Amino acid sequence: MSSDLPYRPCVGIMLFNDEGKVFVGKRIDQTVEGWQMPQGGIDKGETPRQAAQRELLEEIGTDKAQIVGEMEDWVTYDLPAHLVGVAFRGKYKGQRQKWFALRFTGKDADIDLTAHEPEFSAFQWVSPQALPDLIVPFKRDIYRQVLAALGPLVKRGT
Repeated sequence: MSSDLPYRPCVGIMLFNDEGKVFVGKRIDQTVEGWQMPQGGIDKGETPRQAAQRELLEEIGTDKAQIVGEMEDWVTYDLPAHLVGVAFRGKYKGQRQKWFALRFTGKDADIDLTAHEPEFSAFQWVSPQALPDLIVPFKRDIYRQVLAALGPLVKRGT
């Protein structure tokens, strides 16, 4: 029963550039086109802040970013019924996430989606308002919460 499963502790990263656009990557493992901001699990003994920095390096191949804010609260989402028992090796019913805003300090050439085990096949910079429409439907509410909390930190030329 899915209600008996825990939430996977994880972090999310709203990485923005000097143009006030937010990084999204195109997921490799989805049959339907799906874009998302970087996110990933928190390893044992790791703080959420450390996990955010590690995940950024693993998922987009660069650590050229500065943390400028974080959501005060953790947010959760449940997987759709057809993914429970399949996604996350069947161990979790969804994710409990701590989100961070990071200002990108590098250049697009610093991004290497193949530096580690690839999760994204492509990336783009989008306006913050476009984010909820790019994500899979079951994560849209989370993206709206992230935008409300961290969106004001995304500024041009910061």
